[in-house]
Amino acid sequence: MFQSHPAAIVRSALLVPLAALLLSACTVKLAAPDKPITINLNVKIEHEVRVKVEKDLENLFEQNDALF
Repeated sequence: MFQSHPAAIVRSALLVPLAALLLSACTVKLAAPDKPITINLNVKIEHEVRVKVEKDLENLFEQNDALF
């Protein structure tokens, strides 16, 4: 037969409730935010405008070499 050591029984008797207490303290809460999520896209629009202007300027300089 298997005989348990008394210290091992006491240790396991203390560890099981301690582990249950620690695991029950961990809770996950999911909730919707109060304010809507906003994404600022101004940077992308400004970048597109700059690229278009640069391309237009390059085409203008290629067509009219006498400008500069």
